Amino acid sequence: MTRTEDLVVVGAGPYGLSIAAHAAGAGLDVRLLGRPMASWRDHMPEGMYLKSEPWSSNLSAPDGRHTLADYCTTRGLVAEHGTPLPIGTFSEYGMWFARHAAPEVEEVTVTEVTPQGEGFRVRTAEGPPLLTRTVALAVGVMPFARHPLALRDLPPGHYSHSSGHRDLSRFAGLEVAVLGAGQAALETAALLAEQGARPCLVARRARLNWNAVPQPLSRPALRAVRDPHSGLGTGWRSWVWSELPWAVRRLPAATRERIAATALGPAGAWWLRDRFEQRVPALLGHRLHRAVAVGERTRLGLTTPSGESVVLDAAHVIAATGFSPDLTRLELLDAGLRACLETVGSSRTPELSPGFESSWPGLFFAGLLTAPSFGPSMRFVHGAGFTAGRLVRGVRKRLGARSPLPGATGEDRHRRAAAGHPKTYLR
Repeated sequence: MTRTEDLVVVGAGPYGLSIAAHAAGAGLDVRLLGRPMASWRDHMPEGMYLKSEPWSSNLSAPDGRHTLADYCTTRGLVAEHGTPLPIGTFSEYGMWFARHAAPEVEEVTVTEVTPQGEGFRVRTAEGPPLLTRTVALAVGVMPFARHPLALRDLPPGHYSHSSGHRDLSRFAGLEVAVLGAGQAALETAALLAEQGARPCLVARRARLNWNAVPQPLSRPALRAVRDPHSGLGTGWRSWVWSELPWAVRRLPAATRERIAATALGPAGAWWLRDRFEQRVPALLGHRLHRAVAVGERTRLGLTTPSGESVVLDAAHVIAATGFSPDLTRLELLDAGLRACLETVGSSRTPELSPGFESSWPGLFFAGLLTAPSFGPSMRFVHGAGFTAGRLVRGVRKRLGARSPLPGATGEDRHRRAAAGHPKTYLR
């Protein structure tokens, strides 16, 4: 007889690892599926740095241990406020967390999540399907890469998304147009220049925004009150997005949609500015309206701020245009299930309970798709700390689980969880 799990977590990035750690700590039978830290290990160029402060970039374990600072201490590394940390160090931290704080990660590719009975069937490319009472989709950002419409008729080799490059050295000596105005665009362009390419940034914005040098953690009390630190930066607005996602969820849907779309807009890290401005030309206030392949090169038609048309030729175009949460692009989730989910306003993202449960009983979401429900912190590693414990409490509520009795076996816990499985939408 096929075993039925309490929870299957799909995705092993910061959110998936944190959720699985909390689920195991709560005594649930949990399976964790995916390639650990895949987005960070496979989709970010060498030489990139973490934009967030180390103290706000922790994965979440139920005992509060296994922080980024803990990992750095074991390796003799520095993780301090105001000092950018290499992406590679953060990736290794995630792998260390997976070994020490989370259940074993099963490196399989999930191909389908389908309702079955009162639970779900989870198919993978590598083995037999799993049955589970609840499932948490923590799939990261990769399914939601956004490309400008003007690029979509180009042959595939003419353009790419910034998340498609682990190594930028192949562009050495080539002209590369980088589209965007956020950290990914600015840092990708700077790295291209440093590796011998000839990048040009193209941005619709009339000016680039740069984050200020972070204020010291220890400050006079009045200054700290006026401009508080938070996991998403300094200032009261950032503090609200960082520390009060539960309050964001109580706002009207249209307000939440607007916050998710506009809060914490594109900006470059303070430590990147000199590297970028010294080496990368920028066409600001230019809109892309046309892209045509001309032999092996690409010709971009741009509109200037004054309405004139200009042409930019490039050997390749990199769209550093971010990610757009959209349920219709989550192809591993059964299409019929996707179609009947309650969504946030006019968006294509799931409306969620306080415990991150969708309108389909037992189906939970984490990460980018939850930003229109809980706010912009869900776009960052920092949001994993808020998500993990609450989502696992939501799972236990759905299962009707009670705290494991001392000495109870996994089979005992499994039987108790199976005893209750309410079918209502838990709020």
